[in-house]
Amino acid sequence: MKHRMTTRMTLLAVASLLAGCSMMPAYERPAAPVPGNWPYPTVITGTAAADLDWQNFFADARLRRLVDIALCNNRDLRVAVLNIEQARAQYDIRRADRFPTVGAAVTGSRTPAPGGGITSIYTAGLAITAWEIDLFGRVASLSEGALALYLGTEEGRKAAQISLVAAVATTWLSLVADDEQLELTRQTLATREESLRLTRLRFENGAASELDSRQAQSLFESARVAFAQQQRQRALDLNALALLLGQAVPQDVPVAATMASLVLPDLPAATPSEVLVRRPDVRQAEQQLIAANANIGAARAAFFPRISLTAGIGSASNELSGLFKGGSWGWTAAPQLLLPIFDAGRNSAGLRSANVSRDIAVAQYEKAIQSAFREVADALAGRATLGDQLEAQRNVVEAETVRMRLSQLRYDNGVASYLDLLDAQRSLFAAQQALIQTRLAQLQNQVLLYRALGGGWAGSAAPS
Repeated sequence: MKHRMTTRMTLLAVASLLAGCSMMPAYERPAAPVPGNWPYPTVITGTAAADLDWQNFFADARLRRLVDIALCNNRDLRVAVLNIEQARAQYDIRRADRFPTVGAAVTGSRTPAPGGGITSIYTAGLAITAWEIDLFGRVASLSEGALALYLGTEEGRKAAQISLVAAVATTWLSLVADDEQLELTRQTLATREESLRLTRLRFENGAASELDSRQAQSLFESARVAFAQQQRQRALDLNALALLLGQAVPQDVPVAATMASLVLPDLPAATPSEVLVRRPDVRQAEQQLIAANANIGAARAAFFPRISLTAGIGSASNELSGLFKGGSWGWTAAPQLLLPIFDAGRNSAGLRSANVSRDIAVAQYEKAIQSAFREVADALAGRATLGDQLEAQRNVVEAETVRMRLSQLRYDNGVASYLDLLDAQRSLFAAQQALIQTRLAQLQNQVLLYRALGGGWAGSAAPS
């Protein structure tokens, strides 16, 4: 008796030890294949983008309302949220595999007896069907992989929200620039129409040549071309914004803003190792790598015996009326051990596939790091240069404004030709357009830097 108890305790100890066994390789985060510092100067102080709510980054109430609408209605973001629910369900399925499935079972059978007649057997009770005792961690590895994929989809939702917030902001800024361009062109068109009228009067009275008249007409028609192009561009930007919002742009949310009135906060950029690890897309890639690593554990465990248990407890009787009478209760247990001997290389191929999948996941993680580094570096390059470009463009507009005024005086006094005046008008119009575009580029670059640094998902709930 003592020997039997010692043997039983030894077997239980071995089983407990094997139950904690895992074939998964130890996970190590790959080294980031990027430089340790940004190639452009960065701001040191301030709130990190990942900690700055988009409601605080965007001060304009109209823009904040549009972003809020998009977060509620955008279909891409809705798909990202549904992907989370699906991944959570898959994880719950894998986690449930680690526990026995217990169900109520009622069976009945009738078979011919050897001596003639019919033998009837009826059973009713609880049954455990093919529960795998996970001694080598196969089910646990699959469960951990499913958990990593679930966490990865959550990071994917954050990345989708970041992209959506930035897209709404940049598109709205484009609409602001469109309105400024249209107003500028509308004023220019009115000025050139008046100039064309006066030039034609001068031509009809012999004070100007037909060449002057045709040049004034060309300048006027060029402004009409620009006006039509800008109207079309505004319509396209409005359609793009409606797609992002998931509905028509509300009529009670007018653009009604100017580029000069829009101010966005400057953002600090810490070291790449601190910034990139907080980006949801990079974290999603890492969770996918963790899942691939877990699948290697499951593939390794497939080489070892798989133990499953089918058991039941309940009542059995030869007659249906005696099924629940006293003395009819009993139990059954049917353990099964399956040791792979020949599988035509299936397990070996599965392990090779799992290893390759992990290598692919490593490459995708490294690519996510490199892409994120480039996005931040590009935005920092824009911040380092667009300020100087904007200042220089303002100087160009000032110079062209003075030049056009002086050319008008020289033409009115007969000192300069009409061609000089037209050239000055064209140059001023082009400089004014470039100023609006440069200011737009600077504001959109600030939004892109906010997105590249991982800002835009904090401070708002996921859409339902």
